[in-house]
Amino acid sequence: MAHIAIVGGGIGGLPTAYELRHLLPREHQVTLVSDRSKFTFIPSLPWVAFDMTPLENVQLEIEPLLKWRGIDWVDGKVTHLDPEAKTLVAGDRTLNYDYLVIATGASLNTDAIPGLGPDNGYTHSVCNPHHAEMAREAWLKFEENPGPLVVGAVPGASCMGPAYEFALLADYVLRKRGLRDRVPITFITPEPYAGQLGIGGMANSGKLVTELFKMKQIEWVENAAVTEISPEDVCLSDGRRFPFKYSMLLPPFVGAQFLRDVPGLTDAKGFVPVLPTYRHPELPSIYTVGIASQLAPPEKTAVPLGVPKTGQMTESMGMAVAHNIARDLGVIKSAPVKPALEAICMADFGDTGIIFIAQPVVPDNKTRTRRRSIAKRGIWVSWIKIAFERFFMAKMQNGLGVPWFEKLGLNLLGIRLVEPLSEAERLEEMTHGSGSRPSGSRFGVAREPLQNS
Repeated sequence: MAHIAIVGGGIGGLPTAYELRHLLPREHQVTLVSDRSKFTFIPSLPWVAFDMTPLENVQLEIEPLLKWRGIDWVDGKVTHLDPEAKTLVAGDRTLNYDYLVIATGASLNTDAIPGLGPDNGYTHSVCNPHHAEMAREAWLKFEENPGPLVVGAVPGASCMGPAYEFALLADYVLRKRGLRDRVPITFITPEPYAGQLGIGGMANSGKLVTELFKMKQIEWVENAAVTEISPEDVCLSDGRRFPFKYSMLLPPFVGAQFLRDVPGLTDAKGFVPVLPTYRHPELPSIYTVGIASQLAPPEKTAVPLGVPKTGQMTESMGMAVAHNIARDLGVIKSAPVKPALEAICMADFGDTGIIFIAQPVVPDNKTRTRRRSIAKRGIWVSWIKIAFERFFMAKMQNGLGVPWFEKLGLNLLGIRLVEPLSEAERLEEMTHGSGSRPSGSRFGVAREPLQNS
């Protein structure tokens, strides 16, 4: 019998646990470990911040979801990991594992910029439920005494979609309240151009975004490096200052502290290096899913940007990892697979929206092109996002990872979740599977940081 421990109960961890339980016979134990008792559908948090939906509508209690599905539950924060002994400490419990899936989601580096909030600073974020609730409470007060609004991201941020949603939803909400003429909105982005999204080459995304900004009378500042935030304004590296009464700036992400505490396990930012199968290069018992995984930016930018790891990308990583662990255990006989990393991002702006499709997110190494990139605008995008939230919550409620009908629908749209390894990737897996460990760190993992992950 093997014991598979999954750390993280979010969009990466919970579907991966479901898929592992679906694939593996019951003699294999699956345990989900998290210090958060509730699953949260993170893409809906901008709606929570504007009081457009209550937080409880996008949350589910995790433990009842697992009990009758044969998945064990450990409610506790992981404080120590020993990859050589294959043990981890969560709360007051020590767990032994045969395979570990790291799906910890985002840890926010709010110390990156002086004054970056919300906990010890002056800005807000919508990256976790606690911060979304803080943003909502502050927004309701802001509506009583409105003024300048600054929205965007600081250097190193990696998922720009929520920033665009926040700026354009703010315009929508303020117009409905009759307050828009009292609130000048400025969008500040580290992207080289608005709509670059951390990946570049996204069809006409830049044109669609800037057209909307002009239409909605939102000023924007590109290639901007925020260096300091005071209670009254945001300061850029070129000395410009932008006053605000309310600000939402996305922070950069880092790996979880317990990962950074293990010498050689991660890069300098705490992201876990992975092979094409999303197995660790030197530790065959460790796989990684979602934001915790290391992913090199497809292009360098003057101001550092990370690579977005969207919900669909994270699900595809989870499906690949579950398949590959089941294959390691001899439960399935097919070849190893890798996540296709094809992203769909739906941004709702209230009275319209934009859907972005990148297949794949990281362009081909040789041609530097994608199979397909699409950006389309319309009110129908908002409707689709609402429907997708309800579909995803229903999936989690009913213990489904990626059900057959979802796979069929994605296939009809030409979107893949997993794909076979190339010959070069198979060779890479075999090389690292041989047990050789290059020198330089405890596990032979390079510690030099990428521009961002």
